[in-house]
Amino acid sequence: MSEQKTIGFIGVGVMGNPIARHLIAKGHTVLACDKSDRAVAAIVAAGARGAASVSEVVDQAAIVFTSLPSPAIFTEVVLGAGGVKDGKAVKIMVDLSTVGSRATSQAAAGLLEKGIDLVDAPVSGGAAGAEKGTLAVMAAGRPEAVAQVRELLEAFGKLFVVGPQAGQAQLLKLLNNMLSSTAFAITSEAFVAGVKGGLDPEVMMAAINAGSGRSGASQDKFMKQVMPRSFDFGFPISSVCKDIGLAIEECEALGVPMWVGNTVRQLWNFAGRQDGMQRDMTELVKSIEHWSGLDAAGGPKG
Repeated sequence: MSEQKTIGFIGVGVMGNPIARHLIAKGHTVLACDKSDRAVAAIVAAGARGAASVSEVVDQAAIVFTSLPSPAIFTEVVLGAGGVKDGKAVKIMVDLSTVGSRATSQAAAGLLEKGIDLVDAPVSGGAAGAEKGTLAVMAAGRPEAVAQVRELLEAFGKLFVVGPQAGQAQLLKLLNNMLSSTAFAITSEAFVAGVKGGLDPEVMMAAINAGSGRSGASQDKFMKQVMPRSFDFGFPISSVCKDIGLAIEECEALGVPMWVGNTVRQLWNFAGRQDGMQRDMTELVKSIEHWSGLDAAGGPKG
C-alpha cells in the first residue's frame, strides 16, 4: 500500500462521495466538506472526517481534491476569500470537475502565485464508474505534481496523462462528453423512429449493437436505462447542457466550425427547457417520444 495521507476533499456529492470512499479504502484519511450537510454526513458515515469549511480543509491537507458542479463555484472555491489559494497546508490541488480550460487556466495561475500546483483531472464514466472505481481519469499539469498524485488517481480509475498544462485535460474531457451526448441524442432519434415504424425494440437494439451503428450510448445507456425504462444513469440534462456548451466554446475558440455540435446543443437545451433540466439525461428519449406522438411505453398515441 502507498504511504497513507490526509487528503482534503471539497465536494462530496454524486461523484465525490464514491471517489472519496475509494481513497478511504486505500487507508487514507479524508477530510471532507460540502455545502450540503447531508453529503458531509454521508461521507463521514463511510469513514471520513467532516470539515466545516474550505479553509479548514486546505489548512490541514497537503493534497486537496475538488469535485464541483460549475465554473463559477469552482472559481469561488479556488480563488475566493478563504479558498484553496489561502490554504496554509495545501501544496497540490487535484480538480475532478468539468469546468473548461478557461476557468482551469485562471485557477492554475492564481494557485501558482501561492506555490500551489493544480492537477487538472476531470473524470468520465458517470456515477456507476465512480462506484466501481473504473473511471477514465484525464490528468494534466506539471509532471512532478501529477507523479505525486498518480497512485491516488489510480485508486478510482484508469489514468491518462494528457499533457503538462492545466486545462488540457479539460479540453479532452469536454470533447469526450460532447461525443457521448451527441451519440445518445442521435441514438434516441433512431430508436424512436424504429419503434414508430413497427420495429421490435429488443431486436432493433441487438442488431444495432452487432453492427456499425453501435456506440457507448446504444451498448450501455440504452440497454441499462432506456430499455428497462429506469432512466437512472445519474447525470442530469442540465449537466449535459453545461458540458456541451463549454465544449463548443472551446472548439470555436480553436477555430473549429461546430455544425453538428451546435445542433446537438440546441436539441439538449430545448429538451431541458421544455421538460425539465433536472431529469436524467436518458429521459431525452421520452421527450423525443412525446414530440413524435409515442406514449411512455413506446406505442403510438391514440
